[in-house]
Amino acid sequence: MASPDPSWSFDEHDRTLGALVTRENFPVATRVLPARHRADLRAVYGFARLVDDVGDEAPPERRAELLDLIDAELDAVAAGRTPRLPQLRRLAPTVRDRGIPLDPFRDLIQANRQDQVVDRYATFDELLKYCTLSAEPVGRIVLHVFGRATPELMDASDRVCSALQVIEHCQDVGEDYARGRVYLPADDLRRFGCTDDDLALPYTPTRLRGVVALQAARAAALLAEGAPPLLAGLAGWARLAVAGYVAGGRATLAALDRGRHDVLGRELRAGRVRLLAGWASALGRG
Repeated sequence: MASPDPSWSFDEHDRTLGALVTRENFPVATRVLPARHRADLRAVYGFARLVDDVGDEAPPERRAELLDLIDAELDAVAAGRTPRLPQLRRLAPTVRDRGIPLDPFRDLIQANRQDQVVDRYATFDELLKYCTLSAEPVGRIVLHVFGRATPELMDASDRVCSALQVIEHCQDVGEDYARGRVYLPADDLRRFGCTDDDLALPYTPTRLRGVVALQAARAAALLAEGAPPLLAGLAGWARLAVAGYVAGGRATLAALDRGRHDVLGRELRAGRVRLLAGWASALGRG
């Protein structure tokens, strides 16, 4: 397969990954973990970030080819060959040593393929179906990293990860719309009387805040369903890490509520103090 042209560089992405890590919620919970877990989770995160960035930032006419290249690199991992991409070279020992199946990684690629052809979702159920590709695989991979990928825990993890994905969609309404995508369900937008013009405003009109608040409430319900059995089934470092992800979701929901769901007028993100307090609370509940 031909190497990607200089219009989008995997190497350049790799050099900027360290800066991206400091801004994202995913790895925050890994910083206090032992080196062996931290390296595995960062390798997983690096793969997920790479796939997302190809799907969002590479030239549109190149995205399918680049996703194909990443898929082929997973074939190399499966065959025991050395991948060409640095992100996959780092991922290979994690997959091998932790016995992680490749299907969840391929699902993440498929989610980004879907993003290239599907830019709206009619109902919340359709959005949750998308989350089975875009979010749930990450939680399943994390459980494999800690050797706790049982059917019961994966089911609970699916709910938590879908909740976190919906929360992210609530935060990124304007950014997603600028990329030509709308992750707020179309039937809810119609019911509240919203139009595309509302999504392009520099502030969030009341009707659109209602749609965002509805999705946030649904995410909170998913989190409430999945987090207790997930945390109760984990111990040690696994519980510590997963509690951090749960705390991030809860803290972001609180930030959305405090900001009255004005996701276009300002950046509503979880504060560090609230995140740490929520982390401690999640550990106690677990």
